[in-house]
Amino acid sequence: MTQDLTQKWLAEIQALKQQMAELQKQRDQAWESSQKWRQLYNTESEQRRADAKLHQQAIASLQAEIQKLQGINSENINDSENISPDHKFTTSLSLAELQAQLFTVMQERDRLIQALKTEQENHEQTRNNLTTALGDAIDSLTKLKSGNQ
Repeated sequence: MTQDLTQKWLAEIQALKQQMAELQKQRDQAWESSQKWRQLYNTESEQRRADAKLHQQAIASLQAEIQKLQGINSENINDSENISPDHKFTTSLSLAELQAQLFTVMQERDRLIQALKTEQENHEQTRNNLTTALGDAIDSLTKLKSGNQ
């Protein structure tokens, strides 16, 4: 009887040891998982902080440029001899007129870019055609030479 009781206790102790080992294994796995998530979180937060810093710098730069442009538009111009005709022209325009001019200039730029691309493509095609013609001419001369010999 005492031996049965001792066997029960030993069996229960063994079962508790197994449970404890499983729980320790689960704890270790959870710790590793939390470490991975912590690393991912830290990486993501560092990236977000870097992005935020870049955006703040861009905002500051744009604000400085806006202030600069507003300063140019609001300057009191007293000495008209030192002012270029282009500057006089742009300061007399309203914001809407400047935006319209900017839009026109941007359209012209886009048209010129497209014309440049077309010219480059035509140049490439001409170069390829000339290279092919030169190769054909060399082949013809080689055949002619070998036929004469």
